[in-house]
Amino acid sequence: MAFKEKLLSVIESQNSLLCVGLDTDIERIPEHLKSESDPVLAFNREIIEATAEYAAAFKINTAFYEARGVQGWQTLQDTLDAIPPYCLTIADAKRGDIGNTSRMYAKSLFEVLGADAITVNPYMGHDSVRPFLEDPDKGVFILCVTSNPGSQDFQRISDGQSPLYKKIALTVQQWNDKSNCGLVVGATHPQELAEVRSWVPDMPFLIPGIGAQGGDIELAVRNGTDVQGTNALFNSSRAILYASSGPEYKSAAASVASKTRNELNRYRK
Repeated sequence: MAFKEKLLSVIESQNSLLCVGLDTDIERIPEHLKSESDPVLAFNREIIEATAEYAAAFKINTAFYEARGVQGWQTLQDTLDAIPPYCLTIADAKRGDIGNTSRMYAKSLFEVLGADAITVNPYMGHDSVRPFLEDPDKGVFILCVTSNPGSQDFQRISDGQSPLYKKIALTVQQWNDKSNCGLVVGATHPQELAEVRSWVPDMPFLIPGIGAQGGDIELAVRNGTDVQGTNALFNSSRAILYASSGPEYKSAAASVASKTRNELNRYRK
């Protein structure tokens, strides 16, 4: 199934725009899990089990696993394998390099790990992104307006006519001949989110910045979804993962995921 078709199908079947971020920090998981042979995997499995019914997707920031060396890579693979097939899997790796290197990145994340989608940095241009776009069944969310404060440093630089993030959005639209491109646009920038949606009304968005980063959910949904109130995933990581550090951490994560899913749905067009 082509990526965009799968994305829309999952959103409909799950009745959810929620993406749960599995950016798991071993220092923050409940103490009793730290005696497990793989504490991060044990925690992730519990979170996935608790939240999958409320989620359309799970996003894994690969840095949290790469930092743990060989064990981390195995945990990354095992975590992806634990995610139910009815949810999308996104490898948040922000890759991007010269063509032959990007080809290997695409192979490792799509073919070896089996992720449904990845995040990509477009700074080096089309030849660095093209290897990720070859399979129409795999999604590529390209950084456009990121949710961090430092997004001000480069993404708003203008040539006197339009900011860089507009150039990125319109250029990615030209690359989207297989309908597997998406954009990363932060909920912490609601005005820019609305602008980008107006420029590329049919492209999927991955929208970080709700939850712990404080993005306004109502504005994010109204500005980030398409005219049908779909075609966007809203990521929440820390607010769900660490809803509680006590023995009720699993039910607490489920509660926050459910509330977030319901709030996102409340504001859909």
